[in-house]
Amino acid sequence: MSDANSGQKIQAPNTLRLRVGGGLGGIDPAAIARAEAALKSLSGNFAEWLQDEVAKLEAARQRVRTEGMTAESGENLYLRAHDLKGLGATYEYPIVTRIAGSLCKIIDDSAKRQAAPPFLIDAHIDAIKAAVKGAIQSDEHPVGRALVQELEQRVKDHAAG
Repeated sequence: MSDANSGQKIQAPNTLRLRVGGGLGGIDPAAIARAEAALKSLSGNFAEWLQDEVAKLEAARQRVRTEGMTAESGENLYLRAHDLKGLGATYEYPIVTRIAGSLCKIIDDSAKRQAAPPFLIDAHIDAIKAAVKGAIQSDEHPVGRALVQELEQRVKDHAAG
């Protein structure tokens, strides 16, 4: 290779590191501890808040039953399921997160919603309600494990056509 064709390596500065405060050393362990303590102090409200979210999901299902799976009612149902997907584990019910995530897979866009079997949507919602009512918090519970595995298999079967 001739000297005329040789390249020169230019090292660009890492400006991202400057913007976020350096490496992982920038995370304040005391701040994390305070956040965890604040979350723990709120945990007494988790059951009530979870019930409120489940009631919103049930209201969304009833709206779909009344109006049909319209664009608006279907989107509302999806948003309620998506909220529970995010909140279940926070509220100490990771199984609710998993079941709601499974439900979201079959209703996450309007075309899927129209093709989703109503019995499968109902099964997910009923499973969430049963888990909360029966205090089945995770898939370590044998009933919870069987329930979530069956729902996920049905979703796979539905997706496969």
